[in-house]
Amino acid sequence: MPASSRAGVPHQQIRFCRAPDGVRIAYAVHGAGPPLLISTCWLSHLQHDWESPVWRHFLEDIGRFATIIRFDERGHGLSDWDVSDFSLEARVGDLAAVADDAGFDTFALMAMAQGGPVAISYAHRNPGRVTRLVFYDSFANPLHGISEDDLQLEDAFEHIIKAGWGRPEGTFRRVFSTQMIPDATEEQLGWLDDLLKVSVSPRTAVLARQQRKWGDASALMPELSMPTLVLHSLRDRMNSFDHARHLSTGIPGARLVPLDSGNHILLADEPAWPVFVAEVRDFLAGDRVAEAPTRRPLSQVLSSRELEVLGLAADGRDNEDIARTLSLSVRTVERHLQNIYAKLDLQGKAARTAAVARLLGVR
Repeated sequence: MPASSRAGVPHQQIRFCRAPDGVRIAYAVHGAGPPLLISTCWLSHLQHDWESPVWRHFLEDIGRFATIIRFDERGHGLSDWDVSDFSLEARVGDLAAVADDAGFDTFALMAMAQGGPVAISYAHRNPGRVTRLVFYDSFANPLHGISEDDLQLEDAFEHIIKAGWGRPEGTFRRVFSTQMIPDATEEQLGWLDDLLKVSVSPRTAVLARQQRKWGDASALMPELSMPTLVLHSLRDRMNSFDHARHLSTGIPGARLVPLDSGNHILLADEPAWPVFVAEVRDFLAGDRVAEAPTRRPLSQVLSSRELEVLGLAADGRDNEDIARTLSLSVRTVERHLQNIYAKLDLQGKAARTAAVARLLGVR
């Protein structure tokens, strides 16, 4: 997808990769600066979020000083919807697939909301790749400090999802919207109502919530060694501030920054937002030394089939000849080439020449 510019921030390129179990995961890259991979929040839609009065400021403001890599969780947004496995292991596999496909050797990792256990697990397994760790209204264990009343409320939420998630009117979805952004305007609430409907089916919303309850990464926290920043709204209704205390006391050297807000998703016009932006920008300053992120060798960026296609292109073959040689359709060859250009951040008529030059340069 061609990149464009919005408010001085390069617009996103959407790409796809496969998780270890074959589920197709959609991810997007935009911004400028050191790479920041987002361990995804509960609800997202890579395209819908760009038009959002709730999320657009996050994408634009953080994208001014970081290259953001974010993805739609399995079963959500542009990723495959026909999924039943939302276990912690499967979700860690999704994040790993995105990290590998995006092609950055090292990156900062931000856990948003329910992405905490996934980020902790990945960072624990890959300490050499994660330069620093950020938590944003997140947790290590969704059941930490939860009461019997909270569990009953969760059961009620699941019934609400089953009964009204897919209805045209947003009455049932408004229950979740007001929990997430109680201080929002009607326009912002309405947009979040719509996001709930377009980002996930009622079946998946229930199934994912049920399985995420058991994603506990608390035991791994003492073994993390990278710089860690914990940002959390003081009056968050979705994930209580006690989760922030749990993270900041469990991870050695972690720094806690309370945000004076009641919103689970910080809004652009509230005082806590510039505090959040400044904290993230300053925290990533250590990664900004290498403004141009180190890219991995082509053999680690492109698939074996993509390398075959590019190799034949380097030999001067046209698309029809490549298709005959590899027993593929011309359309499939064109798709492989488009994926190659996207992964190498190449655009325009000279993309093929530049990709071939990149290949010949590493031979």
